[in-house]
Amino acid sequence: MTTNAEQGRLRDADSGAVHWRRWGPYLSERQWGTVREDYSPGGDAWDYLTHDQARSRAYRWGEDGIAGFSDERQQLCLAVALWNGRDPILKERFFGLTNAEGNHGEDVKEYYFYVDATPTHSYLRMVYKYPHAEFPYNDLVATNRERGRGDFEYELLDTGIFADDRYFDVVVEYAKAGPEEILTRVTVHNRGPEDAQLHVLPTVWFRNTGAQARLSADGADGTVRANHERLGERWWTCLDDATVLFTDNADGRKDAFGRYLIQGDKEAVNPGGAGTKAAAVVTVTIPAGGSHSVRTRLGDRQPGASDRDAAAFDEIVEARRAEADEFYRDLFAPALGEPERQVARQALAGMIWSKQYFGYDVEQWLTEHGRDPLHAPGIRNGEWFHLDAHDIISMPDTWEYPWFAAWDLAFQAVALSVVDLAFAKSQLDLLLSRRYLHPNGQIPAYEWNFGDVNPPVHAWATHLVYELEKARTGSGDHDWLERAFHKLAKNFTWWVNRKDVDGRNVFQGGFLGLDNIGVFDRSAPLPTGGHLDQADGTAWMALYCQNMLQIALELAVEDPVYVEEAQTYFEHFAYIATGSATMWDEEDGFYYDLLRLPDGSSQRLRVRSMVGLLPLAAATVYDPAVVALHPEMITEGRAFLARHETIRVSDGHGRLLALFDADRLRRILARMLDEQEFLSPYGLRSLSKFHQEHPFEFRVGDEVYEVPYRPAESDSGMFGGNSNWRGPVWFPVNALMIRALLNLYVAYGDEFTVECPTGSGRQMTLFEVAREISDRLTGIFLPDARGQRPCYGGQETFAREHWRDMILFAEYFHGDNGAGLGAAHQTGWTGLVAVFPNLFAGLDGRDLLAQGMAGVFHKFSGEA
Repeated sequence: MTTNAEQGRLRDADSGAVHWRRWGPYLSERQWGTVREDYSPGGDAWDYLTHDQARSRAYRWGEDGIAGFSDERQQLCLAVALWNGRDPILKERFFGLTNAEGNHGEDVKEYYFYVDATPTHSYLRMVYKYPHAEFPYNDLVATNRERGRGDFEYELLDTGIFADDRYFDVVVEYAKAGPEEILTRVTVHNRGPEDAQLHVLPTVWFRNTGAQARLSADGADGTVRANHERLGERWWTCLDDATVLFTDNADGRKDAFGRYLIQGDKEAVNPGGAGTKAAAVVTVTIPAGGSHSVRTRLGDRQPGASDRDAAAFDEIVEARRAEADEFYRDLFAPALGEPERQVARQALAGMIWSKQYFGYDVEQWLTEHGRDPLHAPGIRNGEWFHLDAHDIISMPDTWEYPWFAAWDLAFQAVALSVVDLAFAKSQLDLLLSRRYLHPNGQIPAYEWNFGDVNPPVHAWATHLVYELEKARTGSGDHDWLERAFHKLAKNFTWWVNRKDVDGRNVFQGGFLGLDNIGVFDRSAPLPTGGHLDQADGTAWMALYCQNMLQIALELAVEDPVYVEEAQTYFEHFAYIATGSATMWDEEDGFYYDLLRLPDGSSQRLRVRSMVGLLPLAAATVYDPAVVALHPEMITEGRAFLARHETIRVSDGHGRLLALFDADRLRRILARMLDEQEFLSPYGLRSLSKFHQEHPFEFRVGDEVYEVPYRPAESDSGMFGGNSNWRGPVWFPVNALMIRALLNLYVAYGDEFTVECPTGSGRQMTLFEVAREISDRLTGIFLPDARGQRPCYGGQETFAREHWRDMILFAEYFHGDNGAGLGAAHQTGWTGLVAVFPNLFAGLDGRDLLAQGMAGVFHKFSGEA
């Protein structure tokens, strides 16, 4: 197979021959308002360091900026600052509301789009829409503050600031002339009807790390010399005629450029041409419909005259862009349509742009709070003093969630494996490493509370990424899989010991990433007392068993000692399958959480939600050829099958482990595929639409707890109120449903059909059902004949010129109309949309029945 240029760079980076990944888009869009920067006595991160303070107060643990770029330790940073001549402050970072200011929690109030990216960051492009008029900071805060949870959010478009197209499209591109030579081209388009002036400030600075670092003028041509004790020497040059300013990245100094430019304070900047922060001020008047480009170059050699040639510079940028085109052309299935290619490419671009440096040494942080890190009760993350992060991590959202979340990261690694297997594997390694994994085996959840519990999906992602690499290269990374297995076993043991309250193989876990889905806050003490047996917690552990069994069988091919491990996880699954039967409701044909009361009684909480669908996810087919290598396991397994009737082995192709039999499967699917329940035009809802007319109610004393169907934003303050699992469509759980359906299709074959949608009279195989759900999910982002994409909820602006090809990948989507909700740039797990259409464009049921799930892995891995 011919290797294209970007594939060649990936190969060199993976082998260690050339460090192409050293520089990348590793700056956060928001460092302020994070836990790591919070040194308040009460742990009020949002108010301790605000957006307004961020321009003048130095950060402790990281940096942020617009279209930021840095080395992998975020020592030397690049970004773009802007001033339209009207704003009261320099635009150095994107603006948004805090959790308390937004009527649905924190929310960025800017329009920016990650349009393109390659996995080695050899080419990156993003677009920011910057208004000509004064940015309405106060209006956005005041109006949103007045609105309640039942109101729409007040967005930047609602202010009218983009009327008559009076804005700039600021297109930022990065291109690598070499692994250490970074070209930045900022092209500003005036979309308005009149000439408009803009001040463009490409900026370079050092993060505060305690290292000796200095920027200084190097000659009269505006070149800046950057000297760092660990990074060495670099030179940064602006090709435009520019005024180069210097200041220090320190409290009261880092805002000097804004004071110089906007307030006219010429003494604000350093007079000696040196500091730790520098900017080249380029002031341009752009005619209506016109554009202007500003170019900078960063490299590890002193620039010569040829390095200031704009034409040669642009030639390199265009070459990298063409190589990006070639990379994605080769990546996608030939049958994939152009609209789907655009969606998948921008989704992957968003995921690559969302790779950020995350620095957080909890022991040091606790010490700086004046606490003994070995005994710090009553302070956030006080029990996680061992956690020492200084890594590039795939973040859920570059502004709203600029910190890792455990289960998000697993899904993100799966999506990223499509373009960069080595990086995907490193992400799965990270949270299992001794710097992250708690000594007791718990995986850290997210920085607001490392001790919270996310669904245990790391084993699923690890096995999937292993199989994808094996399908792509012909051999899996056995050593990597074995290392991961032992760490996952430690985490599995933590779950068994900590989240099975009474030892009945029925699990709890708290909110488990599903925020407000329950009747109560599932991470808090119940108002009734007692505890919840959770259908989702139990399903996650059943899937965990299945995945660990898969991994053990794979390892046993080379080392028979793992047969015993495989048998252990099979037995765990058998016990969990038996225990899960208590949550099955025969009358409703559905799984429910079971409320265990202090008096020993129990009650089913009859909420038809994703909680009750997740047992479907615990369905896995095993390759008969692999299982046949270990006849002793088959013998032992049959003994368990004889004793546990809820375990089923299919009579079709392959061997199936599931929590249900074929009859129960039909009953679950009848609800799941009912358009008046779970099946929306845009995927599977998180809560049945049945509850729109029939809200679930539960009374505790005089208090009534209600779960209504809410297809849009949350009307609950539970978990900050910034996400909603009571109706919207979420990609990660939809992905697991598709996975389950494909496994079940391999088990049951073409003979097993169901009505889809329920009541339509149309029969589908389970493969066809999986494809139907995939198509509905992808349809969220596809334009109709008028250029309208459902993800924009009918907003006409996004169908207009200069907007229509810009796609945002939201956190979740309206359960009825597909509009994007929550975090606006959570390409994160929504980036799975890059996987679905490409998979089904090159896959049919015959592949699955002939090859088993290996057929999926081959298509998933990009095989034509």
